[in-house]
Amino acid sequence: MERDLAVVLLSSGMDSAVCASIAKKNYRLAFLHVQYGQKSAEKELECFQKLCEFFNPEKVLIAEAPFLKKIGGSSLVSEELPIPEEEEVGIPSTYVPFRNGIFLSIAASWAEAIGAKKIFIGVNQVDFSGYPDCRDSFIKAFNQAIKEGTKPETQIEIEAPLLYLSKKEIVRLGVKLGTPFELTWSCYKNTEVACGRCASCRLRLQAFKEAGIKDPLSYQDK
Repeated sequence: MERDLAVVLLSSGMDSAVCASIAKKNYRLAFLHVQYGQKSAEKELECFQKLCEFFNPEKVLIAEAPFLKKIGGSSLVSEELPIPEEEEVGIPSTYVPFRNGIFLSIAASWAEAIGAKKIFIGVNQVDFSGYPDCRDSFIKAFNQAIKEGTKPETQIEIEAPLLYLSKKEIVRLGVKLGTPFELTWSCYKNTEVACGRCASCRLRLQAFKEAGIKDPLSYQDK
């Protein structure tokens, strides 16, 4: 019996790569990567292509969403806003307004077109930056939106398997599943050697440290 097809939102970060490893166990793979004018876009695309070579998905879609850079409102896309190195109070400046909603909309559209049954996304609400579109309530609401906004015979469900895992647990799970962390990229600032100072680098470094596993990436400062 042929396995169902699953769309995996693959940014090239460690969480989405672990999601790909999870999805691979039970589904045929379709990888979706979105370029939206983020400062690390070129490096993320390079890592995405390497992850495609590793996982060998059946289908690949690289979507362009340049309007997110035009909309602005986030230090990830705005040239006027620097990537912070200190912890911020409240929702951080790296939050891109409704980014996951936009990404999931693209994923749902593609999933319906190609007959995929699942959408995997690596959101996490335990060790995360406080983004509102990474919460369980958001995923549940979006699942309902997909149900309401697709054909009656379409059956697509979002899977967020890392939602309640700590970053340490995500690292250990990735190692267990053989996730190629050396092909991933987490840094918000740099595109050659990870800075080790931005929030994403700090979360990643802490996760590997707590897991007792060496991070295969090199850092400027840690």
